[in-house]
Amino acid sequence: MAVETTPEAPLWNDPTQDIGTRVSALIDAMTLEEKIAQLYGVWVGASDEGGEVAPHQHDMEEAVDLGALLPAGLGQLTRPFGTAPVDPALGALSLARTQARIAAANRFGIPALAHEECLAGFATWGATAYPVPLSWGATFDPGLVREMAAAIGRDMRSVGVHQGLAPVLDVVRDLRWGRVEETIGEDPYLVGSIGTAYVRGLQSAGVVATLKHFAGYSASRAGRNLAPVAMGPRERADVLLPPFEMAVREGGAGSVMHAYTDTDGIPSAADEELLTGLLRDTWGFDGTVVADYFGIAFLRILHGIAGDWAEAAGTALRAGVDVELPTVKTFGAPLAEAVAAGRVPEPLVDRALRRVLTQKARLGLLDAGWNPVPATLDGADLDDPDALRGTVDLDSPANRELARTVAEEAVVLLANDGTLPLDRPRRIALVGPNGGEPTAVLGCYSFPQHVGVHHPQTPPGIDLPTLHDALRREFPGAEIDVVRGTGVDDGDVSGLAEAVEAARRADVVVAALGDRAGLFGRGTSGEGCDAESLALPGAQQHLLDALLDSGTPVVAVLLSGRPYALGRAADEAAAIVQSFFPGMEGTPALAGVLSGRTNPSGRLPVSVPRGPGGQPATYLGARLAQAGDVSNVDPTAAFAFGHGLSYTSFHWDDLAVDRPEADTAGEFSLALTVRNTGERHGTEVVQLYLHDPVASVVQPVQRLVGYTRLPLAPGETRRLRVTVPADLASFTGRDGRRVVEPGELHLRLAASSADVRLTATVTLTGPARHVDHTRRFHARFDQEPGGQDG
Repeated sequence: MAVETTPEAPLWNDPTQDIGTRVSALIDAMTLEEKIAQLYGVWVGASDEGGEVAPHQHDMEEAVDLGALLPAGLGQLTRPFGTAPVDPALGALSLARTQARIAAANRFGIPALAHEECLAGFATWGATAYPVPLSWGATFDPGLVREMAAAIGRDMRSVGVHQGLAPVLDVVRDLRWGRVEETIGEDPYLVGSIGTAYVRGLQSAGVVATLKHFAGYSASRAGRNLAPVAMGPRERADVLLPPFEMAVREGGAGSVMHAYTDTDGIPSAADEELLTGLLRDTWGFDGTVVADYFGIAFLRILHGIAGDWAEAAGTALRAGVDVELPTVKTFGAPLAEAVAAGRVPEPLVDRALRRVLTQKARLGLLDAGWNPVPATLDGADLDDPDALRGTVDLDSPANRELARTVAEEAVVLLANDGTLPLDRPRRIALVGPNGGEPTAVLGCYSFPQHVGVHHPQTPPGIDLPTLHDALRREFPGAEIDVVRGTGVDDGDVSGLAEAVEAARRADVVVAALGDRAGLFGRGTSGEGCDAESLALPGAQQHLLDALLDSGTPVVAVLLSGRPYALGRAADEAAAIVQSFFPGMEGTPALAGVLSGRTNPSGRLPVSVPRGPGGQPATYLGARLAQAGDVSNVDPTAAFAFGHGLSYTSFHWDDLAVDRPEADTAGEFSLALTVRNTGERHGTEVVQLYLHDPVASVVQPVQRLVGYTRLPLAPGETRRLRVTVPADLASFTGRDGRRVVEPGELHLRLAASSADVRLTATVTLTGPARHVDHTRRFHARFDQEPGGQDG
């Protein structure tokens, strides 16, 4: 299927030439129709009968005559693997044949760029389902997330995929929002550092990472999907934008996806100041901006700022959107007609085209001799599809081991009265809707929940052990009674009596509660599955309270996409274990924590609320957002951001501040000692928070500016040195510029945002100093040599 080459191959096919030169020559040779054809994708096989995997899909999807389109070329292929179940090898063959057809049909031999979802692993049938991004945040482990992303990228690239629609860099502002599970957390530094690691990992495998959703999507009013965003420019600059800034500058992200929402009346897809002024002109981004699915058309039908499809296309193009996804709607004939009529300048088309072709050139898609057949099919008989079936493995043992590691590091032990780890219980009552449900570990962007639910006759393609399965393996000598009690959200209380009876017979109750992932109201968590309150869905709180009244110790295990208020259980449960949709290896990971085989080290990436209302509230609140005597509502969390317990104990002391004073361009240096004072190996997560007592504009009481994981053997001591650049104290000042101001700062070394162990008071001197996106983003944590063992 290789593209034939000749000695007279045109300049744009010569990989030895400068990419800019190649792209310019190609643009000069193209007609307007051929140019525009590179600016949209086509979604083959998507349903037009309902909004299955994208909002308003049923309004937007129209029959596409691929044969009529292909002579002009094609920019992208949308989800060739993630639209319906397909054997990976047959999918790779089908994609290769489609790419050969596309390249052969246009006179320049340009293939399409194929993209897929990869929020919790490659979203295709038979691929490893990893934990959701909220679990990535709970690991506080960028290195592990980078390793996971590289594995995901290798699998995608092995079957011919070029671009992944991840990571989500939205900072959680309201836990009622359905897509909380897709985010990394409520703190911009945590989101930025973990998200950048994911970008680096994915792109190390040759797959373009796509940052989403730029910007403000997670701050919609009342946590409703696609609702308007109301925030000032300072909150946007200091909370929502830094993760994108970090991933562009440090991660080198190749693509950005605009958000659906509008902020102060300006839709992101139409925001030239955001997509061009900030992203490109200020931050120096040189990749492609792609539309969120149908987002350009939404400028007309949802936002009402375009009178027809051509105006929507021109508005988005002018703002800086380069590619219409998932399929052609506005960037096809409407755009071509608008350019021909002078309504849209052709240089705007050329600008977007240059970015698209540059990306294709970097991926090798313009090279002479480009071969659509991926390496995974090398040597295979492509004329015998039946022989190919089952020959490509996207769920290798190495993948599953990595998924298990991420799941284990992401488990957060919220509370424990000493009941955990369980010591050879004779009888366990496993009660709750998620105890025997295989898909309870999966988020809404996993293939089985995202697409597989529309194909119930097809098996999930991966092994999904239930919590019951995992507990049987973990506790082979225990008798396990399984009682559903109630459904996730059906409100049925008829099974409560049976559940209580099982609890009374048992030594311990494991209450398996939480969410069911889905889309657009088909779940309790996921895209379009927003919550009116943060009470447990359905009758689960009634079940939990009844179990607490049984007199048997209750270990609450949450398999969910967001944290929930747990009522009296926050104080009365024997233990609480939180796992945010931990993927296909999640239940063995949980069982290992319950038995003590694994010492938990996860930390909360989002606060767990005390009550079900009072949203939005994150730990990043200013002084007026904290509890006080001016309001009867107390927003204090039941379990704070960064919280997580261990089966060992740690002691922090010997704080030394080597440089307590620095100018506004300098840095501070601190050191502390951390000792494992318990009887087993464990990992402490040292978190660094900055408190600015007096600033020219209102600041959060504290914010995370650094962290590190510190594994320690029993009795082991480590001296940890922390270097803190003054840049980390910067914020957006009154004039809209980021500034480092002189004055006193408190650097809090903490086990969580509510558990400060040591505080260093330091002082910035000299004049106020303005900084930009080239500022330093990170504190440096160094383990000094000579750690002492007890």
